[in-house]
Amino acid sequence: MSSPTEPNVARHAPVVVRARVDAPLSRWLWLVKWVLLVPHYLVLMLLSVAFVVVAVMALVAIVVTGRYPRDLFEFNLGVLRWSWRVAWYGYSGLGTDRYPPFTLAAVPDYPATLDIPYPEASPRGRSLLQWWLLPAPHYLLLAVLLSGVSWVVVADRLDQPGLTIGSSGLIGVLAFFAGVVLLTGRPYPKDLFGLLVGIDRYVLRVVAYASLMTTAYPPFRLDQSGDEPTAPGSGPTAVDLREPASNGIAGGAAPTSSPGAPDHATTDRATARTGAVLARVLGVLLILPGLALTGLGAVGLGSADDTVDGAFVRSPTRLLETTTAAITTGPVELELGADPSAWLPDRWEELRLEVTSTDDNPVFVGIAPRADVDAWLSGVAHDRVRTTGLNDAVLYDRIDGGPDAGAPTEQTFWVASSAGTGPQDVVWGLEAGEWVAVVAATDGTPGVSADVSVAARAPVVAWGSAAALAVGIPLLLGGLLLLVLGVIAGRRRRTPSDGGPAPVLASPPPQPSPVGAGTAAR
Repeated sequence: MSSPTEPNVARHAPVVVRARVDAPLSRWLWLVKWVLLVPHYLVLMLLSVAFVVVAVMALVAIVVTGRYPRDLFEFNLGVLRWSWRVAWYGYSGLGTDRYPPFTLAAVPDYPATLDIPYPEASPRGRSLLQWWLLPAPHYLLLAVLLSGVSWVVVADRLDQPGLTIGSSGLIGVLAFFAGVVLLTGRPYPKDLFGLLVGIDRYVLRVVAYASLMTTAYPPFRLDQSGDEPTAPGSGPTAVDLREPASNGIAGGAAPTSSPGAPDHATTDRATARTGAVLARVLGVLLILPGLALTGLGAVGLGSADDTVDGAFVRSPTRLLETTTAAITTGPVELELGADPSAWLPDRWEELRLEVTSTDDNPVFVGIAPRADVDAWLSGVAHDRVRTTGLNDAVLYDRIDGGPDAGAPTEQTFWVASSAGTGPQDVVWGLEAGEWVAVVAATDGTPGVSADVSVAARAPVVAWGSAAALAVGIPLLLGGLLLLVLGVIAGRRRRTPSDGGPAPVLASPPPQPSPVGAGTAAR
């Protein structure tokens, strides 16, 4: 770990973003860079997911310990460095034709570099607000700066909508203008260079702050220079000339030519640390779906009742009561198609109603076509279940009419029914049509009070729940194993040399002209 007295990488720029334009630049290469960058885009898609997971892990660690774990910090710093190199080569800059390397390590001689000093301590409370509330003004500005600009083909007639044929954010538009200038054979425009670097630098500062990698609030300005500016009257910017251990590069000022031989021991440690971080990231990514699948499987099996030929999924029990002659459900329409057997085996096969009188009076429960029930209860007061309200209270629609419906047991249109004292069960094989369930007194007189639950038999629920457990439990255990191994490996790879001596401070090395040596900026 770094010394507690280690100063920032740059005293006035906690996020150090540098860029320069290589010269000469190809006139035509930028037209096909989108193809050349496809491998980088694919890798960065995965790394972006890992970046978010690592940031969340770091937030938890900061809240608990007050420190950003060093290996997690260096991993996310590597992702930002990789992204910045790809952006400067591609359509956020077009400032170099040197293909970006596939590495999380620092590449000091690349035309686009990024450094962030490791925060020795991070405020616990503020970190909970730092990723969303505190940078909210910057998010609004970024939405304006990076919002898409669309080109629309307007239709000949007013009743036809326009066709959007392309869109781009402000950075892409500015880079496109720079590419057009390059097509003419002229040098990279100096003003566009400054504006692009300023916006890119601002974006990186906000991302670094929101991901908790620095505690310095990003300034509301666009610093339009290839190197980080120095505060007025402060003298030379203090620069940490030692690369972090994860970079795989020994200390020394950022060279303007190819660096010397790499420190293989440092590179091995960096690779091991990256592997440990990726193990933790993969572990978290496995734990989340593992928890979801295991929970779904447990709930599915827990709600299944195997006491009746197959798995029944049961609803909570509800109290239905009325002072009228009957309670009915709303009409349920089943469209099973011409061949119900092709639909039923894989879905809901049977419906079961379980009714128990709460006043010890005989109770009737039955299922019948809607038209027959409507004819029977025509002119009879009854309640129709509308929905379940707060506190599981059942809400009804009252249909006015006379008090007596007549004994439901004397009706012949029921497709399934049961009557008597004690629990009453009705099991009905689903059929196409429009159906209504009825709960009433056995003699059809006013007053019904009963506990009712509904269950549906679906073997797919049991099979699906078992499959979810079969997949979810290994994912959960594998994710926990990877997480533990990643933590153990990260701790074992920490060596006393990681702290190292205090960094050497010096004035920043001379930087090439931002628009390339020997090139006149226009």
